[in-house]
Amino acid sequence: MPADKFTVGLIQMQCSPEPEDNMERAVAHVREAAKRGAQVVCLPELFQTQYFCQREDHALFDLAEAIPGPSTRRIGEVARETHTTVVASLFERRAAGVYHNTAAVLGPDGTLQGIYRKMHIPDDPLYYEKFYFTPGDLGYKVFPTENGKIGTLVCWDQWYPEGARLTALQGANVLFYPTAIGWHPAEKEEYGTAQYDAWRTVQRAHAISNGVYVGAVNRVGFETGNIRGNEAKQGQGLEFWGGSFLCDPFGVVIAEAPHDKEAILIGEVDTRKMEDVRRNWPFLRDRRIDSYGPITQRMID
Repeated sequence: MPADKFTVGLIQMQCSPEPEDNMERAVAHVREAAKRGAQVVCLPELFQTQYFCQREDHALFDLAEAIPGPSTRRIGEVARETHTTVVASLFERRAAGVYHNTAAVLGPDGTLQGIYRKMHIPDDPLYYEKFYFTPGDLGYKVFPTENGKIGTLVCWDQWYPEGARLTALQGANVLFYPTAIGWHPAEKEEYGTAQYDAWRTVQRAHAISNGVYVGAVNRVGFETGNIRGNEAKQGQGLEFWGGSFLCDPFGVVIAEAPHDKEAILIGEVDTRKMEDVRRNWPFLRDRRIDSYGPITQRMID
């Protein structure tokens, strides 16, 4: 039976042009998080490479792999070694010409517990994800672990309250958001503070409105999307703003990383606190589910 409390680890890391190097450093970070008491560990979005979606390049589809595959096998090994559950964001090759941005959940026995395919796919300057990723078709998922139920969404999903709500309604104690988000250098001075504040605020709101813990797990550092063997076609560059954090069901930030360096955040999920917050702020009780039918329409004209 899951315990009332369990410890999570959030891995904020800098990504190099070398996929093998990134994987080995991620494995080392998982080991370190486990040494510090983490029982569930989350890595950032697409941690094996620099953020390649800064440009549209057919050659980069070669980075994708099947799930299960070599990466889930390697992460599964460290999950088994450390007896942790690990959330790993991967570039999934589902079939020829069909690729997904996928979070794989590896259990403490090293086996693949399930996957979540990113539902909301952005297409913004330097975030050309629609070129690479087919939208998820598995719906919103919760994964039972020996510690408790966890939900994972991915990056752009974090702006959508519907995804957080549907995941929380399935009993998730914590929502993980593996992320790759940063500043366009030319915009940082004028808009940077407001952009980061909006990102942090909307995820704290998911915690508050659903009475759950939220872990946002970003990368850090300046990247041009340089991938070994593909250096000639780099992007303009993004400064990933780090700032990974864990907040409680009242939106209180209980662990937060800096903007400019790697970090391993360790924090506690306490289901008794969730119970207390939901008793006093019973948003789920007072939902008027009979009135929400129009939410499935694009616009209400």
